Amino acid sequence: MNYHNIASNIKVSKICLGSMTFGSFCNEKQSFEILDRAYELGVNFVDTAELYPSPPSKKTAFSTEQIIGKWLNLPGNTAKKQNIIISSKISGKSPMASYIRDDLSFCKQNLIDAVDGSLERLNKDYIDLYQPHWPERKTNFFTARYFPYTAKIKNNYTKKIQDDIFELVYNLDELVKSGKIRAYGVSNESAWGVMEYLKCANKHNLSKACFIQNSYSLLSRNFEVALSEVCLQEGISLLAYSPLAFGVLSGKYINKTDIPNSRANTSKHYKRYSTPQCIQAVKKYQQLANDLGISLVDLSLSFVLSKEFVASAIIGVSNIEQLDENIQSLEYALDWQALQKIDAIDELCPSAGV
Repeated sequence: MNYHNIASNIKVSKICLGSMTFGSFCNEKQSFEILDRAYELGVNFVDTAELYPSPPSKKTAFSTEQIIGKWLNLPGNTAKKQNIIISSKISGKSPMASYIRDDLSFCKQNLIDAVDGSLERLNKDYIDLYQPHWPERKTNFFTARYFPYTAKIKNNYTKKIQDDIFELVYNLDELVKSGKIRAYGVSNESAWGVMEYLKCANKHNLSKACFIQNSYSLLSRNFEVALSEVCLQEGISLLAYSPLAFGVLSGKYINKTDIPNSRANTSKHYKRYSTPQCIQAVKKYQQLANDLGISLVDLSLSFVLSKEFVASAIIGVSNIEQLDENIQSLEYALDWQALQKIDAIDELCPSAGV
């Protein structure tokens, strides 16, 4: 297993175990088995959130962090608890998070309450990496293609956004200094948003965001347009979520091996990967993988991990077999010719899943 430095003394495995299936698609016993197997294979990085599991539900609220906390504190798991890097998130304003707390702003008290709640459920003294799950302002996050405003943003509106980001950076810095979190980053952010975080930190001599968690895959490459340069120039690492486009890049949907209750079949948010353009692109990537003598999963994850700005790919699995297949992709590195062929396919079906 290869590892990457995110911040001082925080080194994460190139494969991160996403946990949004824990408590929904996977019960506690299955989740423990997946966590044990991941650790055995060298994964030292687990991503979670107060919003999980997915799909969000008041009935299963907070159960993912609770499952991880129970696993970390099982008899005999002392070494695992010391070695595992945990990333978690505070939920922002959204109807899907309405059961989390009445006020979903990122004010100081809400941030403290969110961190303290996660620490209690995880049964830990600190969280390694922490972030807002999505921006507090209205913008085109969650891979939305278009910016939601047609008129020019007014100065007073921009000033309010800047003040909110400064307050959040200041309070995250305080949490770092208090020892409750070791480092912070952003999630589902834009290039402007990342630079605003960094500007606030530089101007006021505060700790800086050191990572970003955004979607990135063969079917969603819009991160490369602006954010990739921000990462490389500013020393920020991408923790790429959905590297398999919610399982579409496993090939199971075009091969008709999906199951009725799979994530791609149970939420409207995943339907963007079932467009004719996506299907065409996946078929072409499948053929390329066949030509290279590897699986589509190998091709997809190897592509994401080939990028210098990517520190880790966050995978979501529902069983041991999927986990083993995902981690196997580390054995294969794409050469220059293969990457050129990938770019040629993307030219035909550009950012199909965005």
